[in-house]
Amino acid sequence: MSPEPQQLAELLDTAAGVLEAASAQFIAGHRADSAVAKKGNDFATEIDLAIERRVVAELTRLTGIGVHGEEFGGESVEAEYVWLLDPVDGTFNYAAGSPMAAILLSLLWEGKPLLGLTWLPFMGQRYTSMVGAPVRCNGEELPRLAPTTLAESIVGTGTFNIDSRGRFPGRYRVKVLENLSRECSRMRMHGSTGIDLAYVAAGILGGAISFGHHLWDHAAGVALVRAAGGIVTDLAGETWTASSSSALAAAPGVHEEILALVRAAGDPKDYL
Repeated sequence: MSPEPQQLAELLDTAAGVLEAASAQFIAGHRADSAVAKKGNDFATEIDLAIERRVVAELTRLTGIGVHGEEFGGESVEAEYVWLLDPVDGTFNYAAGSPMAAILLSLLWEGKPLLGLTWLPFMGQRYTSMVGAPVRCNGEELPRLAPTTLAESIVGTGTFNIDSRGRFPGRYRVKVLENLSRECSRMRMHGSTGIDLAYVAAGILGGAISFGHHLWDHAAGVALVRAAGGIVTDLAGETWTASSSSALAAAPGVHEEILALVRAAGDPKDYL
């Protein structure tokens, strides 16, 4: 049974308090060194690990709901209720000294993101949402997204390696960007999926493309964008779910235009 609005609001307030308490540690650890090597050239810092331990312990104690974190795992993402945490989204930015890094947290019920929290401590921006309520930034209600056009929008795009032969090969990603550039001259590569999605919800970006598949990168932002009246699918145009292998989030009107340009790039498998 899905939670009542009052229960959701209480959980959101509790989660916001936990993230706020962790923000000072997040700021103090800026330019932290790599602590754990991951796939490819990815890594985690000591701050990733410390914040995840802290937030997991506090959320579990205060809400009784298990947490699945990027670094240590934990509660199954298929549990009826589960918090999903990315302690430092944009880790390379964070370690290099860029402010484009965030803490991402969402509450999933049966795989559906009901709450979304995206904390940008260096910029003093705290985005929150819950199903059935407007998106807020620092407690202030944000307007719902109005229909607009791609030509009038800034669009966030995911990073790539031209030689990559993964799920979305590098050459395919370049083709998507090439197609987008014909209609949009304001593309941005922030290096943080969570920030891209939060900025779509806030109306800063008209749309964002994520070639990634990690649930902890997407869930909080999906909750925010949907609460703002935006549209979130995968790159094939199917409604985004917890098992989606990509994400395309945008304001009404922009989503349709971006999706048409993505489809015009053809099948990613043709670029292997």
